[in-house]
Amino acid sequence: MDAVIENLPTYWRGFSMTLLLLGVSGVSALVIGTLIAAMRISPVASLRTFATVYTELVRNTPLTLVLFFCAIILPYLGSRLDYVTAAMIGLSVYTSPFVAEALRSGINGVPVGQAEAARSVGLGFGQTVSLIVLPQAFRMTIPPLINVFIALTKNTSVAGGFFVFELFAATRELANANGNAVIAILLAAATLYLVITIPLGLIAAQLERKWVVQR
Repeated sequence: MDAVIENLPTYWRGFSMTLLLLGVSGVSALVIGTLIAAMRISPVASLRTFATVYTELVRNTPLTLVLFFCAIILPYLGSRLDYVTAAMIGLSVYTSPFVAEALRSGINGVPVGQAEAARSVGLGFGQTVSLIVLPQAFRMTIPPLINVFIALTKNTSVAGGFFVFELFAATRELANANGNAVIAILLAAATLYLVITIPLGLIAAQLERKWVVQR
């Protein structure tokens, strides 16, 4: 454990970057995914087509390829984004269709009569979706959305292969420098990932119990 204790600053540097990637990419993916989910049920055919193509294309593309495009191809095309920003963009784009599909399942669970009632009192499509449909869809999809964010937490490790010093990259560096303490170093890294994912699961369970009672 001496190798772990002596390198706590390195762990913290990687862990804080993982939290930053998770926070920024998670919020961005939630916003993009919500827009894509709304477009999937839009009365405008072109929007539905775009959302469908986007969802199928992005979620069936490996994350490594998405991050490679953001970190390597974009700079080659003239982008001046730093690697951290490129990683955030790649993670946001990759995660957004999974958010959209989780929300779409919740939207399909909202009774059609509620949308019809909203339109009958004069609400437009945007108002119906934002005020009536999406709030209920979010409540019904808390567990799958949390699972998406747990997967995002683990996916941040891929950014370590593209010049971002997050938790996985820090662990790799420490393991290379302390070959006699690899097991302890890996266990410490696994524990730090659990520090993020276990509370997310507990929050999901608590919110689900709370909102199930309210329904």
